[in-house]
Amino acid sequence: MTRFTVLAAATEHLLLEKNSEFLTFLHPVDNRDAAMTWVAHYRTRYPDANHVCWAYIIGNTRQPQTQAFSDDGEPGGTAGKPMLHVLTERELGNCLAVVVRYFGGVKLGAGGLVRAYSNAVSQAASNAELRVVSPSVQLSIIVSFAFEARLRQLLQQYNASLDNVSYSDQVTLSISLPQDVELTLRQQLINETAGTIVIKP
Repeated sequence: MTRFTVLAAATEHLLLEKNSEFLTFLHPVDNRDAAMTWVAHYRTRYPDANHVCWAYIIGNTRQPQTQAFSDDGEPGGTAGKPMLHVLTERELGNCLAVVVRYFGGVKLGAGGLVRAYSNAVSQAASNAELRVVSPSVQLSIIVSFAFEARLRQLLQQYNASLDNVSYSDQVTLSISLPQDVELTLRQQLINETAGTIVIKP
């Protein structure tokens, strides 16, 4: 799995469409419970709203860990699904989108609703702050004392963080490093120690 983007901070946006108000809220979430807590929050905060529709994606938008959506009484497929589609296209991982709708008296029709909900989330996404996530791996590396200083240099070079060190007849270092550099580091360590290094997941 390669790097992906996630929502870094909450953002909100208001869209007016034929007198209907679409209040959009984007929140960083990393599990379903967190997402549902926010949905409940907006239902309580806007008790007189006609609809509180939502969609979320946890993880990488291209290979999500989980995703879900709700039309909350709007015609099927006109709200939650288009909202989820925007989150996917804009690569807003770990993101919940909530759109609170106040009906303005003019019916938008199915196509109009799809456009309105899509635009509401898309415009909010334009103001959103994203950050890049690199999935990391944990490794345990066992080396001779003579190689410890060199290994520490390499860890810095590969942006690895040192989680723990223990000493016995050899040195054992527990590290975390970006998944996309693991193979390169492994190869370099094996080459530099002539295969005497032990690397365990």
